[in-house]
Amino acid sequence: MRHPGRWVATAAVVVLGVMFVHTLVATQVVRGTQRQPRFQWDVVRRYLWSRPVLDGVTITIELTVVAMAIGIALGVVLAVMRLSPNPIVSSASWLYIWFFRGTPVLVQLLFWYDLSYLYPTLSLGIPFGPAFVHLNANTAVTPFAAALFGLGLNEGAYMAEIVRAGILSVEEGQTDAAKALGLTRLGTMRRIVLPQAMRVIIPPMGNETISMLKTSSLASTITVVELLRSAQNIYSRTFETVPLLMVASFWYLAMTSVLTVGQYYLERRFARGALREPPPTPVERVRRWFRRAYLARSEPPVLARSGPPGLPGPPGPPGLPGRLGPGR
Repeated sequence: MRHPGRWVATAAVVVLGVMFVHTLVATQVVRGTQRQPRFQWDVVRRYLWSRPVLDGVTITIELTVVAMAIGIALGVVLAVMRLSPNPIVSSASWLYIWFFRGTPVLVQLLFWYDLSYLYPTLSLGIPFGPAFVHLNANTAVTPFAAALFGLGLNEGAYMAEIVRAGILSVEEGQTDAAKALGLTRLGTMRRIVLPQAMRVIIPPMGNETISMLKTSSLASTITVVELLRSAQNIYSRTFETVPLLMVASFWYLAMTSVLTVGQYYLERRFARGALREPPPTPVERVRRWFRRAYLARSEPPVLARSGPPGLPGPPGPPGLPGRLGPGR
């Protein structure tokens, strides 16, 4: 069957792709008395590997890793609390999730940044008793620490629901079998339920990690010099706004691509018990394609079958086994 719609769609996609590449590379715009490339790729190359931008990339990675570690650890604890038969523990977990999912991340970042307005001094000691450690909130809660608190605590609420969904996806028979073997509730959760729930938890957790990498740009509002803030500091001096934003976009795309590849291999690892054969990796797919192309080129041609259907075909070339017809 012919499919003219596919050819039309392919032609449209190719034309749009060529137009997009042309506007990225070849088009120019008049700035003052000179004609310059629209996207100023020379400026992008100049700042792509500059020291301030690389320092911002490092801060962004640190924010993402530490905030996700806080969110994952807190999410597991909150999910277990949410599933607890104790109504007070379950209600406390629900209240935490309700509050941190119901308020914007930017508001939480600003709240932690201005924590000294409510608590000028932070104390550590016996509840309703004497305090042993006193800290000045202005010096203890730095902008970086405020960003970690805001991002990590907010992520914990979302991770709690993701982990809870993964735990509920495990059959109850697994828990019953663990109880019959004498395992405690904590041992059952750690050894039986969570390893099986990881297959359901990993995909949304990977999405949350990528989202956290991009959400870390909100830390620029509380003076954390991460990637976006570094680009802003540069173009506030040079007035080259769009090229510096393209530099930041390039680094965000590079980091999210690395995280996407890591998520793929992590999903593949935890799917080993559910699939007889794990899906092939991109490298394995390329190898299979080259192997098929090589075999298709090296195989001898199939000789035409003569005689009535159901009878063996003629023998192959000398030194090769004969080819059987459909009757075989």
